[in-house]
Amino acid sequence: MLHEHHPLVGREIAVREAAPLSIRVAADCARFNLRLDPSHIEKASKAFGLRLPAKIGAVAVAGGRIAACLGPDEWYLTAPLAEQEAVEAAFADLYATAIHSLVDIGHREVGIEVEGRAALLALRSAIAFDIEAMPVGSGCRTIFDKAQIVLLREAEHRFRIEVWRTFADHVWGILQAASHEVALDI
Repeated sequence: MLHEHHPLVGREIAVREAAPLSIRVAADCARFNLRLDPSHIEKASKAFGLRLPAKIGAVAVAGGRIAACLGPDEWYLTAPLAEQEAVEAAFADLYATAIHSLVDIGHREVGIEVEGRAALLALRSAIAFDIEAMPVGSGCRTIFDKAQIVLLREAEHRFRIEVWRTFADHVWGILQAASHEVALDI
C-alpha cells in the first residue's frame, strides 16, 4: 500500500467554550470502494467480516471495520491498516463465486472527525442538506462546499468526513473558519 504524506498531519481544532467543538484528523485506515450485485451481499459480508447493510444510507460498524451503503450496489468500506491485505485476499477469493469490484482508495482519501455540540453548526457551514435529520448510524455521499465527501454520523454530536486528499486542505479550512465563528458565538 502506498503511504503518502498526510495533508492534515498534526492539525487539530478545539473550541471548548459554550458550544464545544473538536475537529481532528481521523486515524489512518484501509479504505475501499466495493461494487457488487446485491444478491451477493451475504457472501461479501462473510468476506469482509461484517454484515454489509443493504439499505442505502445505513452504516454497520464492528471490530474496527465500517461498511456504509452508498447506493444500490455500492459500499464504502474501512478497516484497520493491519487488516488491508486480509480484506483484499478475502475478496480475491470471493471473485470466483461473486463477480465484484473492490478498489483500494486509501491512497486518495483522508478522514476528519468533527465532534461536539457545535458539530452540526460547523458542518452546516458547507453542506446544503438537513444534517439534523440524518440518523445516527447513517452515511451518505454529499458535497461539502465544492468537495465530494462521504459523511458518516457516528453519534448525535460526532461525524466523520472522508474526503479526497486533494480537497482535504479546503475542507479543513472551512471547518477552521466555522470553528472561529463558534468560538466567537457568531
